[in-house]
Amino acid sequence: MMSNTKYNQRHNVRKINRRRMIAMSSKSLFSFFAGMTTSTFVNASVLSTDETIKEENAIVISPEAFVYTELQISVPFYEAPWKDINLRLLDQPGLLNKTWLSGIGNNSLGGIYAFDSIENAKKFVTVYFPEEAKRYGVAQTSRIFDAKITKEASNDMNSLHFDSEVIIKPGAFVYTEVQANIPFENVPWKERNVMLKQQSGLLSKTWLSGLNTNTIGGIDVFDSIENAKEFALNTFPTVTKKMGAAFYTRVFDANIVEEASIQMNSPFFKK
Repeated sequence: MMSNTKYNQRHNVRKINRRRMIAMSSKSLFSFFAGMTTSTFVNASVLSTDETIKEENAIVISPEAFVYTELQISVPFYEAPWKDINLRLLDQPGLLNKTWLSGIGNNSLGGIYAFDSIENAKKFVTVYFPEEAKRYGVAQTSRIFDAKITKEASNDMNSLHFDSEVIIKPGAFVYTEVQANIPFENVPWKERNVMLKQQSGLLSKTWLSGLNTNTIGGIDVFDSIENAKEFALNTFPTVTKKMGAAFYTRVFDANIVEEASIQMNSPFFKK
């Protein structure tokens, strides 16, 4: 068992400014959890990349990969061992943040994760996450997406995974994935964004492009479960019908995962 002191040190990460937190390298995180103060951290040297920008005396690492996971399990979120899982996740190399996902209607557990590199995302889905699923004796789903190639399209939709900030508290998340092999540079995302901006209750969208598969999808943030369901059940199927493609949709309750997600530095909730 982990001591209360060590847990509190890790738990206090939620008190750090989001843009400062995601700047930490794995080495910086270790130093912080070992007892660094916030002021010491701000002045500490961190890894820099071409994708980083300076803000509030810190460096922001723009995600290069997203990972979607879902466990084949039915557990009301208040019974989920998310505190224990979060502690293990904090040790994962390159993990910038996680937003917990709790399935409406089936109580599945999952998440959308941002990583600093595709390499670290691959390690996560091939080493850590299968073991996590085995720990609870359930089957699992995982997907890796190239974040760099969808950044422009996502920013146009107020994506909180990049440069935007939380304005309205989310009520629901929708995950979509279309069974189509289309390189993202060939996706007419500008035209699609124009239509999406008219969708009732849609707050933001992060576009997803499947690594090695070129599937098209997204994490869509809605103000309410009702508007999320309207999109998933009525709007989205009309789009995929025109494409002649099968699709995958999931609707998640954002309200019940706020505390767990804040602890993992989720960009969707204010600290």
